[in-house]
Amino acid sequence: MNHKKRVIALGFFDGFHIGHAALLKRTIEVGAERGLVPSVMTFDTHPHSFVTDTPQLLINSTEDRANLLHRIFGIDDIIFLHFNKETAVMRWDIFIDNLAHEFGAEYVIAGYDYRFGRYGAGNAKLLEQKCAEQGIGCDIIPEVRIDGIAVSSSYVRELIANGNMDRASAFLGHPHVLTDIVRQGYRFGRTLGTPTINMSFGNGVLIPAFGVYAVKVFLDDGSEHIGITNISAGEKSPIHHNSQGADKTEQVTAETHILDFRGNLYGHRVRIEFHKHLRPEIEFNDSTTLINQIQKDCSAAKIYFSKREAQKNT
Repeated sequence: MNHKKRVIALGFFDGFHIGHAALLKRTIEVGAERGLVPSVMTFDTHPHSFVTDTPQLLINSTEDRANLLHRIFGIDDIIFLHFNKETAVMRWDIFIDNLAHEFGAEYVIAGYDYRFGRYGAGNAKLLEQKCAEQGIGCDIIPEVRIDGIAVSSSYVRELIANGNMDRASAFLGHPHVLTDIVRQGYRFGRTLGTPTINMSFGNGVLIPAFGVYAVKVFLDDGSEHIGITNISAGEKSPIHHNSQGADKTEQVTAETHILDFRGNLYGHRVRIEFHKHLRPEIEFNDSTTLINQIQKDCSAAKIYFSKREAQKNT
């Protein structure tokens, strides 16, 4: 028996888009009104991946989901359930019973399309009915649309896969993020005067379109910087692909050059925010052409963020 009295937001919450934000905002409001702990219940693995045995690529890692929930919404009470065979065959009504008896749910919040229980038999209407029977408060959040398009994690995944970070940010309500520990790389950028930090995407995490992005870089000392990130196959690639350069591997990496920064970040945890896709991946035959393109990319990133800042101040 859990001793916390909770208002629990139900869902997988991949990406924490603006539809999720409406749900989480209501969770926080109910918590304040009723003296309940605002909580989120989700799974460590997407149910679709387990049930169909087909991997569902996710917008964010589990770590980034937790960080977004804390940083943007101020919610720290996260219940990560392990999705397994027993969970997959659980009856929908038993799932609701467990919310109350095991997790102290006195109020639950879910989206209009929320499905749960074996074969997805549970839906928003049944959730409301069962909660009413058990004296549990329940709110169902309606669909949120932008430009006539329903906000959904699947649509955001499509945008990110195509490198459309501007529109992805509009539907997410925040920039797409990647958090990782900086690891050793080939150090090719250092020989060009443009050192990079090397990060990789977790297993099962969606890879944005290859190419160069204008990014913001947040270091673990609290500082914020502008940078350019190249996403490509091969953890030994330079910041921009060099056809005569190092051997490549199949590992997809994000190599980031932080503008106007010098320092050793190996082993540090860094967050990258993707703001703008500057250009697709290019192969270079000589270092001079590569250096010139890096300088152009740096200038493009500076101009982009300067314009963004000017727009905010008008």
